[in-house]
Amino acid sequence: MKTTISTSVLSLLFFAFSLTAFSQQELKNKIVDFMTLEPLESASVYIQNTTIGTVSNSDGKFVLLVPQAHINDTLVVSSIGYKSYKMPIALFDNTKEVYLEEDIASLEEVQLVTTPRPKTGNDIVLRALKELPENLPENPYMQKGFLRHKERNKKEFKWLIESAITLYDSSFQSPAAKNLKINVDQVRKSYDLRDIDSTLTYTAYLKDKNPRLNLRNKNLRRDTIKTANLIKAIKWNDTRINGLENLFKGKLNIVRNSNASEGLFSEDILETHHFVLDTILVDDGRKIYKIKIDEGRELIDLKTKGIYNGGYRAEGWLYVYYDTYAIKRIEYNLVAKSPAQKSRSKTLFGTTVNHKLVINYIEYQDRMYPNFVSYETPKLVNVGTKAKARAQANSKNQQEVEPNNDERFYYAVQELLFSEIILEEGQIAEALNKPWDADIFAVKPYNKTFWESYNTFLESEEDEKLIQDLTKRSTLFKD
Repeated sequence: MKTTISTSVLSLLFFAFSLTAFSQQELKNKIVDFMTLEPLESASVYIQNTTIGTVSNSDGKFVLLVPQAHINDTLVVSSIGYKSYKMPIALFDNTKEVYLEEDIASLEEVQLVTTPRPKTGNDIVLRALKELPENLPENPYMQKGFLRHKERNKKEFKWLIESAITLYDSSFQSPAAKNLKINVDQVRKSYDLRDIDSTLTYTAYLKDKNPRLNLRNKNLRRDTIKTANLIKAIKWNDTRINGLENLFKGKLNIVRNSNASEGLFSEDILETHHFVLDTILVDDGRKIYKIKIDEGRELIDLKTKGIYNGGYRAEGWLYVYYDTYAIKRIEYNLVAKSPAQKSRSKTLFGTTVNHKLVINYIEYQDRMYPNFVSYETPKLVNVGTKAKARAQANSKNQQEVEPNNDERFYYAVQELLFSEIILEEGQIAEALNKPWDADIFAVKPYNKTFWESYNTFLESEEDEKLIQDLTKRSTLFKD
């Protein structure tokens, strides 16, 4: 009897300890500029000396779940060009906004340093690329993260997928195409494909499956295509263009794949880019170069199979630490420049900006790891075209209505937040022995308990409303 009682008591104590050990404290608030009171987007919010963190949204708001084991640690809020805010997590007040003060270094003062340093933006970037083996991971690692994949036009979301993912990379020195893996661990999603008419995508899908197929013999009107087949084509096209493996293994993972022969930042980088030193800022007490990205002598071609994905010029910003030349952040757009690409982009997408990329890095044990990734690209669908408007008007004996471009032009947005870095060899080896699958469309059961305790990032107020509208049509929390 005594043994039974003791065992029961021990079980209760262990259960109580488990609840304490795995409970979390929610921190949430808004980050604003101290002088202008404007919200600060993409500010980093993290637990000091860890990789647990998040970023603020376009409204400056954030939410962070802090494990009980870190309650006595320090919270850091930082943004390039501002003094960092630090406070014990236990004392953080969710009712008070976080104010950051501007912090800019003097370019003239820095240039007085006698140690020989690169003088121009081009020279700084070349030095940063030379130092990548010292600044990027040299050993295999894994990262755990959160993915939000949105398909939308200017009025509403058409689908939304949220996933917990694991990324494995063997090191910077190894080719990413062969030595990088991604697995989708958990999924919650919401689809609403009723209004999507993508016969152009379906045509490309058929050609990919059977290059010899004579499409002239097929009647490819929307009403002749089974919805199930159209959905297959849409998912195939998204995997081809916006798939996670494409994003990480391809050219748009600009820094990681700079050692590839055809990488955007490879040896001939100055043929397609020009870099101009703008100023020197401060990031968490460290000086950081702010460098403008401009077009080079030659246009850029991503060489995507089956798609004309060339004729672009580059624009954006690059942030490089002054002391180590480590790349902290890259904001990179590819804009239509050639006459053919301009015409294609405006006609099919209603925009000349075809690729918008942001990658933010976090330093951990003297190496830089991806922390936040945002990628946006226009999406080719055949909604709201004049031909469709004419057909709908004829079928209903109504007057033709001009297509609404807010409904016609779609784009896809992928946002990834990494919140855990794993370096332990045994844990990595165990994970590599299991199957890996990067398909975000794969059917997986909705795990409510998992999502209640998983760090994500807040949507903007506008997008949150669109998500609510979408979930009224098709629930987010389903298989």
